[in-house]
Formats: sequence, C-alpha cells, structure tokens
Amino acid sequence: MTTLREGEPQDDGQDLRPTGRLVYRQALTTRLAHWLWAAALFFLLLSGLQIFMARPNLYIGQQSGFGFDNAVLSIDAERQGPRIVGYVDLLGHRFDTTGWLGAIAEDGQLQPRAFPSWMTIPGYRDLATGRVVHFFFAWMLVATLLFWFVASLINGHARRDLVPTRRELGGIGADIVRHLKLRFAHDGRYNILQKLSYAAVLFLLLPLMIATGLTMSPGINAFAPWLLELFGGRQSARTIHFAGMLLLVLFFIVHLVMVLLAGPLNELRSIVTGWYRTDPEAS
Repeated sequence: MTTLREGEPQDDGQDLRPTGRLVYRQALTTRLAHWLWAAALFFLLLSGLQIFMARPNLYIGQQSGFGFDNAVLSIDAERQGPRIVGYVDLLGHRFDTTGWLGAIAEDGQLQPRAFPSWMTIPGYRDLATGRVVHFFFAWMLVATLLFWFVASLINGHARRDLVPTRRELGGIGADIVRHLKLRFAHDGRYNILQKLSYAAVLFLLLPLMIATGLTMSPGINAFAPWLLELFGGRQSARTIHFAGMLLLVLFFIVHLVMVLLAGPLNELRSIVTGWYRTDPEAS
C-alpha cells in the first residue's frame, strides 16, 4: 500500500536520498505475500525442474510418445564415439548444450542429465521427493495468492496501485524512454510499467500456472474435464506450464535488475519495513 504521509523512523545514514521524505509504501500484508511468494516460487522452480527431468520433453496435444510427432522441445544426450554430447531440440532445431543441459559434468565426467544438480531439488534424481516439495509449495502459492487478493480488496492496494489510469496509459511511451535512460522517479508510487507487469503476473500468469498445474492431475481431470479442453490436452497444459515458468524467471531477473538500478537499499527497506524515501522534489 502506498500512503503518502510523513514518517517518523530515523534515517539509517546509508540512503542515497537523505533529504527526501519517508512515506509508507507497502502494507504488512503486501510485504508478507511478497516474501512468501519468493520462497514458494524458488522451491517450485527447482522442484519443478526435478519433475521435468524425469521426462525432459514438451509436446502439444493430449498424448505423447514414439507414435506422435508433436514434440516442441527435448533435452537429451547421445554418445558420439567416446564422448557424451548433450543437446536441446527446439522446434526441430538442435543445439549442442554439452556441460549445460543434457550432459552434465559430475565427478569430472559427463553424465546424461537434463539439468545440473544445483538447479534441482533434491540435487540427486528423486522424482518422488521432487513431487512432494513441488505440491507443498504449490498449495502455499495458492494460499498466499488468495490471502493477497482478499487483503488487497480490503485495503485498496490492487485498485490503487495496480490499476493504471487513462493518463498513465497515455504516457507509457515516455515512461519506457525514461527507463531506457535509467531515469527513475522516486515518489513512492508505482509507475505504469510496474503496474502493468505486476498486474500481469498476479492476475494472469500465476492463475495460469495454477490452472495448468491442476490440468496435469488425473484426479482434477476426472473432476473438471473441461480443463483438458480449455488447454488442448494434458501435454499442451504441461508445455504452457513450462513456458509460464520461463516467463516468471524472466520477470524475476528484470525485477531484480530494476531494484538494483533504482536503489537497492531504498527498495529493500520498502519491502521489509514498508517505508520508502522519496526524492527531495517529490516531497
């Protein structure tokens, strides 16, 4: 929540804008949801790669196998003479990924493995444990999202801070230019690019990840078969789920870069304590 009012906390002496005003930017519910999402998505990513490693292939449609030519991505390894070569097949194009994907160095030797051990939970091959971890944090993600929705409706955070105004939409071009020039406004409010990206993740991408995850469950298929029709089959849902994961990773990278460029101490204080220091001219 962004509430512009005078703040009393003492300055830590390390902020780059010591003469600006402290405003209460993030409500406690928003801060709790932020860190719960961060933890859940971290474990979901690494456990999800453990699950994916059991069959590192993506297909379009309801079925998959040797009798179908519907693969869009495959991560595998093959022996070429005395050495193992890892590769990625993407839409019919093959790329050598030895040492990165498909063939990973373990104990000084290349082994057929889709991902390095540091990218999966657990680090060794264990599909059962990976599924347990994945499902636990998936439900944690769902619960946190519901908690945030309800809290944001009550305190007005979603309407006030995530819904762009017509004036903001009209100035999106200028805001893009300012970002490209690394000129950031520190007035305690979300800019139009933040609003659009946060809203896309919270209202579109995360619900899509939850829906496609449920579509891959045979039990949910029996209860809600319309999900299979909605996503074009279980294999298509799996592919969409994987693509959504890549978009979340991209969002995290861009989000982290923006935090570093905009002033990490100020941004971190905002999401930890709720207090944000504005520019002097914004005071």
